[in-house]
Amino acid sequence: MKVAIIHYWFITRRGGEKVVESILKLFPDADVYTLFYDKKQYGSFLKNHTIYSSSFDTSFYRKHYQKIFPLYPKAINSLKLKKEYDLIISSESGPAKGIKINNTAKHICYIHSPMRYCWGYTDEYLRTINPILRPLAKYFFNKLKTWDKTTINNVDLYIANSINIANRVEKFYQRKAKVIYPPIEDKLFEKELSLVGKKEYYLSFGAITPYKRIDLLVETFNSNGKKLIVIGNGSEKKKLEKTANKNIKFVGKLEWHEIEGYIIKSRALLFPGEEDFGMIPLEVMSFGVPVIAYRKGGALETVIENRKEIKKSTGIFFDTQSKESLIAEIDFFESVESNFDKNYIKRHAEKFKESKFLINFKNCVEKFIKK
Repeated sequence: MKVAIIHYWFITRRGGEKVVESILKLFPDADVYTLFYDKKQYGSFLKNHTIYSSSFDTSFYRKHYQKIFPLYPKAINSLKLKKEYDLIISSESGPAKGIKINNTAKHICYIHSPMRYCWGYTDEYLRTINPILRPLAKYFFNKLKTWDKTTINNVDLYIANSINIANRVEKFYQRKAKVIYPPIEDKLFEKELSLVGKKEYYLSFGAITPYKRIDLLVETFNSNGKKLIVIGNGSEKKKLEKTANKNIKFVGKLEWHEIEGYIIKSRALLFPGEEDFGMIPLEVMSFGVPVIAYRKGGALETVIENRKEIKKSTGIFFDTQSKESLIAEIDFFESVESNFDKNYIKRHAEKFKESKFLINFKNCVEKFIKK
């Protein structure tokens, strides 16, 4: 089969991009299409593949890619398929599924989420925008939502990254979706669990954007005085650094071997946002490190909480996105911290290995094509 894979953008390498890299292992000859591709920022992970980008793929638009959402429909329309493909696979939480298909190619969409700007989280995004600009932003969000509706039936089969997202696809798109969990690299499970004794700090790891709620962590750790390491970059980083006390350290973007060094010495990963799925908790669990997560979204499918028998838990939840709730759960965590079983935590994370994703995705595609 001739296969094309469409992904919204390759600017930073996060969960969605890692999924595409895994899919390319099944279809190594596939062509890749995207709105924006920043080779310097993204690295060499796609070096062996043919990449086609939109006419909007300039340094200016790449720099402001999250702010130019009103232009996404025009950008995807400018992305023309170069060949007659048999199968289109879109990786979607933006406009990717709106790619125009000129022939009878089948279209499978692996969906990380219906566009958050438009479906369910509009007010959350509006709160981060200058009050003067909010009416204009709301207008463009609604316009983007109207366009997104026109692309729903451009897809023959939806595959959701979680039950959480399958439910959202059914609610907002009125379409059923199969569920295949995203891949966690097998090599993370090859190392022996560290024997490092002292755990030195709590850890936050990932993009520093509004819905990730790193602001809640800063507020909490400013109050409790405990040590927090924040790994990652994002639009909120500079603002939060200014408000953080000295017990909170922002270390920016790191290479994976550096991240591993921080994970090994961390007491727990803090996961305060409502995520669609969230691969980072599982990556950290592969080191036997527990998670303290907000009780909502994808974390409900990856974190096991058993307060009666902590050794059969991979973490604990806090119920409201408030300083008081999080402080209380950190205190509870510390009272039971020694009861967590790092081998149990690692074994749980292994259920989400990339090798299982590849088998499940391959079987799903083959069954669909035969049908």
